[in-house]
Amino acid sequence: MTTQLNALQRYVKDQNLDFAYLSDPTTISYFSGYEGEPHERVLGLVVFPEAAPFLFTPALDAEDARNSGWSDDIYSYQDHQKPWEMIAEQIKQRTDGNDIAIEKDHLTVDRYESLQDALGFVQAADITPEIQKIKVIKSEDELKKMQIAGDWADKALEIGFAALHEGVTEKEVVAEIEYQLKKLGNEGMSFETIVLFGDHAASPHGVPGDRKLKREELVLFDLGCAYKGYMSDTSRTIAFGTPSDKAREIYDIVLQAQTQAIESIRPGVTAEEVDRAARSVIENAGYGEYFTHRLGHGIGKSIHEFPNIMEGNPLVLKEGMCFSIEPGIYLPEVAGVRIEDCFVVTKNGCEPFTQTPKQYREI
Repeated sequence: MTTQLNALQRYVKDQNLDFAYLSDPTTISYFSGYEGEPHERVLGLVVFPEAAPFLFTPALDAEDARNSGWSDDIYSYQDHQKPWEMIAEQIKQRTDGNDIAIEKDHLTVDRYESLQDALGFVQAADITPEIQKIKVIKSEDELKKMQIAGDWADKALEIGFAALHEGVTEKEVVAEIEYQLKKLGNEGMSFETIVLFGDHAASPHGVPGDRKLKREELVLFDLGCAYKGYMSDTSRTIAFGTPSDKAREIYDIVLQAQTQAIESIRPGVTAEEVDRAARSVIENAGYGEYFTHRLGHGIGKSIHEFPNIMEGNPLVLKEGMCFSIEPGIYLPEVAGVRIEDCFVVTKNGCEPFTQTPKQYREI
């Protein structure tokens, strides 16, 4: 049993729970080592205070689960069978109690009610906060995987920069990045790659389309790569030709905001203090209303994890926490600028997972 799974089992015992039912495939992977995507089928990991945990998978994934290194019981079901009744049967063989916990941020109402009907419990506690606490401090092995994922993201940006030429579309640049990465053996992207030209980037989560690149405008890249189940996430904004003075101005402000936030990171500082370090730069420059999102999010096996680096979050940073720092200014009909790296908090500061230069650059 892994150190993380032992910690979860101790929590289940300390809270006098009879069992915890985990449903999120990413969480299950973190605690079991089995990477599975059940789609519409049922995948679960059940953890008890004393008895050994068990995995429950669709039948077509059972062999993969056995080959994943999981050493405890695995039960599976075929599509014509009733999975909740089968899960309940195995639980009842291990406990007759109904003090349970679930991932409330993941389990759907329909599946919660199915589990409830099968087991007869009245209500369930939420184990998500405890899972977040266990996952938030990354191990050395996790950090090594995240660094390699970051190296892949740097390579993706290099490919993307080289793909820029007058008349190319946003979708074509995305396709070139992902095609070349696949040829090099990349495991996959962390999320849908974003490449936006000029004023189209004023939408922070704009969708790449058929807009063609013109001279004298900024290009925003937002992308990440996966490595052995761990994610990277980075953003760069570069100039194609010489953009307007206003576009250059907001670039310099965003870079200053990110730099100031990075310099503030160290154990003992709160998440909201880091957000304030960046946001104050943008507000003092007169663009506060155009910075429309939190400064950062946690990262690990999921692209967005606990903690959030944002106003109103008093969480104290600790060594080993990992998160993004991504200030932005999105000026309608002018440009959008975001600069992002993900960091691990170190003893005296922080270290980035991506190394692509951030100084203003024209190509």
